[in-house]
Amino acid sequence: MTKKTAPVVIEMEEAPTLTPANAPVVPEIEVDMPKGQAVQTLALLTARRPSFLWRLFWGVLLALLGAMISIAAWDFAVGLLGRNLWLGRIVLGGFGLFIFAALGLALREWLSLARLRKVDGLRSLIEGAFTGDLAAARDANARLKRFYRGREDLRWALDNLAALEGDILDGDALLATVERTLMAPLDSAARREVEASARQVASITAIVPLALADVVVALTANLRMVRRIAEIYGGRAGAFGSWRLLKTVLLHLVATGAVAVGDDLIGSVLGGGLVSKISRRFGEGVVNGALTARVGVAAMEVCRPMPFRALKRPKVTLLVKNALAGLFSRG
Repeated sequence: MTKKTAPVVIEMEEAPTLTPANAPVVPEIEVDMPKGQAVQTLALLTARRPSFLWRLFWGVLLALLGAMISIAAWDFAVGLLGRNLWLGRIVLGGFGLFIFAALGLALREWLSLARLRKVDGLRSLIEGAFTGDLAAARDANARLKRFYRGREDLRWALDNLAALEGDILDGDALLATVERTLMAPLDSAARREVEASARQVASITAIVPLALADVVVALTANLRMVRRIAEIYGGRAGAFGSWRLLKTVLLHLVATGAVAVGDDLIGSVLGGGLVSKISRRFGEGVVNGALTARVGVAAMEVCRPMPFRALKRPKVTLLVKNALAGLFSRG
């Protein structure tokens, strides 16, 4: 007779009930957010002041190269005169035209720098006129109107200001009216330039995979943007003037820590983070475009002959939204 065996019951310990108090900590997942490396690298390289030895080295090298080229050109022209009189004269005439063109370019650059200094003087004068003094406000208004006299795009604004200024008896109110009347159309044109540059930097950064290509694109786009903004506000920046303006803007942004992902770029960076999950280059493009827009806003503050008082300073997030609308899919 076989012995029947009963089933063996193994009692398990009762599993504890999970509550928010005893639940295990969820590990944080680090997301490699795009940082806009191209614009930040450009800012650091531009803001870095060369040492005295480097400036001495480049100064002496350029002086020696200029002397060597000048002596070689003179010897070439004199030797050519000895072999063929008319051909030598033609070459000397070409050298003369070259020197004339170089002097013309130097004069234009000097006038551009003088124009930029005039804008700086106007801004300092207007900032000092915000005291309620009607006489100081009227003097600042008269100088600003003389500065923009002859601008066809501001003819309607100047006529409108002339019709309004006589009825205003408060200095700050007069300056607020001047800003709303004269600066509003110029601000709109400057915002369009900033949006176009941000769009260009974002798109090329996202598309071109070559190393340092995004830095070169950011340099050229920001230089052109600063130059166009200066021209809009009446600065007429030349090549050296544009470089000086860009360096001044980037020095200010680096000193204040603004060439980084900050609070006013949260929306843009979040958009860049979402896009970077699809493509890292697209995410970098979004943030590089946002940082370019920030440089553009700083350039508006530097080139504008009036500080932002009655009109608000453009928001970087809004500029980026308008610049990148339709560039990246929202799906």
